[in-house]
Amino acid sequence: MKDLSWKTLSKEYLFTDAWLTMRKDTCETREGKLITPYYVYEFPDWVVAVALTKDGKFILERQYRHAIGLTDYELPGGCVDAKDASLEAAVRRELLEETGYTFSSVEYLAKTSANPSTNNNWAHLYLATGGERTQEQDLDHNEEIEVYLYTFEELRQLLQENGIIQSMHVTALYYALQKLGYMKL
Repeated sequence: MKDLSWKTLSKEYLFTDAWLTMRKDTCETREGKLITPYYVYEFPDWVVAVALTKDGKFILERQYRHAIGLTDYELPGGCVDAKDASLEAAVRRELLEETGYTFSSVEYLAKTSANPSTNNNWAHLYLATGGERTQEQDLDHNEEIEVYLYTFEELRQLLQENGIIQSMHVTALYYALQKLGYMKL
């Protein structure tokens, strides 16, 4: 196969913050074409979990998302912090903070990119099972999250109605439902 990768000639950082860094690259293709400017958004990696309680209920969250101006249903997850010892530690922390649940098992499913043309990070997808509520939510100052427990049939109906719009969360559900035997390829 032909190598289609580009060579980065320069990087200029335009904006740097805790949750977003934007840079402008100058690149060259293998055929010598100059690509400039090429904008890249740098984000921390993300973790997302399809989480089930001990009795097999799916844990969903409902929260407002300002960028699209909607309140929607999502899966628990968030950014990997520098203090997290591992990706699994990050997803367990996010689960506990956002839902108040701890889990007997956390299994890595896959990784995906929200938008590989502009974003440089990965979303790491997990299946968490055996969930038990052990504490109250410990939310960040900008989070207001309602936690809901859904049966598989309720979740399936929500998916059919396009009730979960976050693409990485739909992808996580695809992998998890396949792993759990709800889907056959």
